[in-house]
Amino acid sequence: MVLYPDERIALFIDGANLYATAKSLGFDIDYKRLLGHFRKRARLVRAIYYTALMDDAEYSPIRPLIDWLDYNGYMVRTKPAKEFTDSLGRRKIKGSMDIELAVDAMRLADNLDHVVLFSGDGDFRRLVEAVQRRGVRVSVVSTIRSSPPMVADELRRQADNFIELEELSPLIARQHANGQRGHGHGPQQSPAPAEPETSEADAS
Repeated sequence: MVLYPDERIALFIDGANLYATAKSLGFDIDYKRLLGHFRKRARLVRAIYYTALMDDAEYSPIRPLIDWLDYNGYMVRTKPAKEFTDSLGRRKIKGSMDIELAVDAMRLADNLDHVVLFSGDGDFRRLVEAVQRRGVRVSVVSTIRSSPPMVADELRRQADNFIELEELSPLIARQHANGQRGHGHGPQQSPAPAEPETSEADAS
């Protein structure tokens, strides 16, 4: 990934998508390391994390992460997840943050030189195109090394740069005391998410 010291960048993080992508590669994101990495390499204007939450849950595993992000340099966007019953009678939970992310990206675009989108969702292709028309470079962070790949081909083609998440992992993965990357439960790492942390998951 090419970053310039004087360019204004913003990180737009699709929380559910990034969690699933990192999980498919066998590691957890350390959000403190992630923020530090981009702060060192460019002028970081915003880092925004998007996720849906269940309002009626007594405890959400994602809550400690949300609270930590909110106090440590990230802007957090949340909204209530919606529960519904599918045609087979199974309870489903849906919590897409696509519109919120798109609105923020378009609102900030005129004050940015570079957008870094942490998502492989093909629904963002038109957003990437719209941001590019304003003269802003767009990098997409996801993976093609999982099976199946986590990034939509149309999104990868539209982006100015595609960043393979696995290649970033030495810089942003949670590390054990012995230096090995792995899974963890500290607030700055990605926890095992509640159902609304996925776009659509079985609630049974």
